[in-house]
Amino acid sequence: QVQLVESGGGLVQPGGSLRLSCAASISISSFNAMGWYRQAPGKQQRMLVAAISSSGSGTYADSVKGRFTISRDNAKNTVYLQMSSLKPEDTAVYYCRADRSYLGRTDWGQGTQVTVSS
Repeated sequence: QVQLVESGGGLVQPGGSLRLSCAASISISSFNAMGWYRQAPGKQQRMLVAAISSSGSGTYADSVKGRFTISRDNAKNTVYLQMSSLKPEDTAVYYCRADRSYLGRTDWGQGTQVTVSS
C-alpha cells in the first residue's frame, strides 16, 4: 500500500510562509498527478489547492494563485507546496493526494494542520 507522509504544517502569522512536504513510499513518477487539498474548520469537503502533473505542469485554485507554488522532486519522491503571504482563511488541514488513474487508485496522506493566526 502506498504511503504519503505530509510534514511542514504549523502555526504562522498572517503574511508568513510555510513549506509543506509530501513524501511518497514509491516513485512519484508512478502517479499521473499529485496534489494538495485542504479541509477548512467546520467544512466537510476537501478542496483542491494545487496539483502537479507527471510532466511538472501545475494548476492552482484561484484563491492561492500568486501565493502558493507546487513543485516535485522525483529523486526524493516528494512533492512540495510553498505557501507565502498566508492569510487566516488559509487555515485548514492540508492533505496530499496521489492518483494512478491507470489503476483506478487514489491515495491520501494523513494531513497536516496549518493555522494562520496572530
